[in-house]
Amino acid sequence: MLASALLVLLASLHAVGVWRAPLLDRLDEVLYDLRLRLTMPGTLDERVVIIDVDEPSLARHGQWPWRRAEVARLIEELIERQQVAALGLDVVFAELDAGGGLGTLERLARGELRDNPAFLDWLARTAPTLDGDRLLAARLARAPVALGYYFSSDRAGSRTGALPEPWIRPDRLPRGLLHWDGYGGNIAVLNGAARTAGFFNAVADPDGSVRAVPLVAGFEGALYPSLSLATLRLGLGARQLREERLGPEADAPLQALWLGDDVHRWRLPVDDRGTVLVPYRGPGGPQGGSFRYISASDVLQGRLAPAELKGRYALLGFTAPGLMDLRATPVAEVYPGVEIHANLISGMLDGRVAVRPDYAAGYEVGLLVLLGGVLALGLPLLSVVGALGLGAALLAALLALDLSLYVGAGLALPLATPLALILIALTLDMALGYFVEGRAKRALARQFATYVPPELVQQMLQQPERYGMAARSQELTVMFCDLHGFTSLAETMEPQALQTLLGEVLSHLTEVIQAHQGTIDKYIGDCVMAFWGAPVAMPDHARRAVDAAVAIVASLRDLNADHAARGLPAVSVGIGLNTGVMSVGNMGSDLRRAYTVIGDAVNLAARLEALSRVYEVDLVASQATRDAAAAAGHVWQELDRVRVKGRHQAVSIHTVRAAAGQDDVALQEELAAWRQALSLWRAGHFAEFGSAVEALQARNANYYLYRLYAERLVFLLRFPPGPDWDGTTVFDVK
Repeated sequence: MLASALLVLLASLHAVGVWRAPLLDRLDEVLYDLRLRLTMPGTLDERVVIIDVDEPSLARHGQWPWRRAEVARLIEELIERQQVAALGLDVVFAELDAGGGLGTLERLARGELRDNPAFLDWLARTAPTLDGDRLLAARLARAPVALGYYFSSDRAGSRTGALPEPWIRPDRLPRGLLHWDGYGGNIAVLNGAARTAGFFNAVADPDGSVRAVPLVAGFEGALYPSLSLATLRLGLGARQLREERLGPEADAPLQALWLGDDVHRWRLPVDDRGTVLVPYRGPGGPQGGSFRYISASDVLQGRLAPAELKGRYALLGFTAPGLMDLRATPVAEVYPGVEIHANLISGMLDGRVAVRPDYAAGYEVGLLVLLGGVLALGLPLLSVVGALGLGAALLAALLALDLSLYVGAGLALPLATPLALILIALTLDMALGYFVEGRAKRALARQFATYVPPELVQQMLQQPERYGMAARSQELTVMFCDLHGFTSLAETMEPQALQTLLGEVLSHLTEVIQAHQGTIDKYIGDCVMAFWGAPVAMPDHARRAVDAAVAIVASLRDLNADHAARGLPAVSVGIGLNTGVMSVGNMGSDLRRAYTVIGDAVNLAARLEALSRVYEVDLVASQATRDAAAAAGHVWQELDRVRVKGRHQAVSIHTVRAAAGQDDVALQEELAAWRQALSLWRAGHFAEFGSAVEALQARNANYYLYRLYAERLVFLLRFPPGPDWDGTTVFDVK
């Protein structure tokens, strides 16, 4: 959680600009480029055409710059014969025409340029070498043509040519708006004649790619429109162009531009710099398929049908080598600059111009906090697969949100930092998880290797976080397995031989217990204590414990046969089993601890093991263990109902007479007779019980249980019990 919080803090500092990570900025550019390319229409827009000064045009009409009379004739063809809605000139006429002129006719025509179009037509037909600048000015004066010019800030404020009238002179320029201190404009006669003009500056990102261009810019306290905006305004016949700001302050940042009148209005969102993201349609160029390129030579020679371009927006640009204005863009490394204006006009007509909103930083910080919170809360609770699933879900949701806002609302919001947060958080979680899990696995293996069978340790290592040494209450089955006759063996055997024998027997018992997934608790002299159900949970812990006890008894036959062959004494065991709720965990003092079980249920199992000597059976199990292990199918016989020392409540005790599938009809009949006899015993019908137990002794004379009850009957007949008799045997000693 601390790592996630630190990541969110660093990412937020980057988002608000306090600290910048160049790699994230570059990643944002790459992601924007990918998003742009995935959503480009890739279709031809017939509404915008590019009049291309290409190689055939230069071959037929000479090198650029052409005489102004030729340019005037091109404009006339486009406006008069082709009837384009507006024409934008992506070129600057910064010098006087080199074609010369006649001073007398110039003076004669000076006052008639605007008022006598017929005279101007005559001049164009009969005197092409007259003053070309005046001639072009005459065409501009009566045509919807937008001249181009540029602003500059890298030439010590140099200013050439003339600057058109600004769009507006606000009280104060908007904060953050791009502005320049120099310009390169058209000669005065052309600038004064044109209806409008627009700058064609682009804004290159640090990698040199043009992703955004300004629609408006500031210069000496005034606002000026771009070439694309000026051309669109001409074509729409929109007289009004007003600004929308973010607040009432005099220098409030720009938010949008409104183009049109009260009936037809277009809202063009911009960022505080006055820029918009170029809505590229495709890869660009004459073969790009986004816009129709028409050779300027074809226009001048009249090869187009009349009105073929009616109502379209035309842009004069260059693809001839040496003249081509090339830009690097997200969709192509070499892209015609004139087509950037074409994309803007197309996008503005469709309302498809995206912008980075002013609240992008706040949105990014909010998104980072949300993602960081989800990751901080979710990752610690999940496995590796779960963490990867959460990361994938967050990535999918983030990408879907970003794409929907971009396509549906035209909002280009930052994506790199939230994306990096998710990926870095997942990577750290995997790395820390691997380190912590590896350390946890090693610790777990050290802690439980001596208690738990190796196969269970491997199972625990798959999810080490689920296991621990902390104490908890849980229903388990506990076993006490004690060697009988060990004291007499100690009196007759040499210490070293006794140690060897004890080690061999305890190892044998341990192997059987672990083979049935039991956890070795401890060795108490000649006794083994074990339990089932922890640390690995086992719903069938009682059945496993009973199976282990039955297997121990059966295995001792083979072990004793081996002892006999080696001249060693035979061994026998007494086993006590009980199932119940007990505390399990790391118990002990600061000096020594052990993973063990404690509680009343454990004490009862120890008492039951001691009773195996009383009833001379190998196994004594509580009623709870028998019930929980019933599914195993072993053949049980109830021994007694007892009340042991330290417990007020009586418990029924049982032993296994035969393993599952090993009983026979005779045994079943014997056990049925015993159940009937035991009910007589507890009911106090001692005479009838005497007959029943005598018959059982006759059936199985070597079985000590029947002889024990016969001896008890003799005592009770001599000393009859009181009226509270229920057949419970009380043991006052351990």
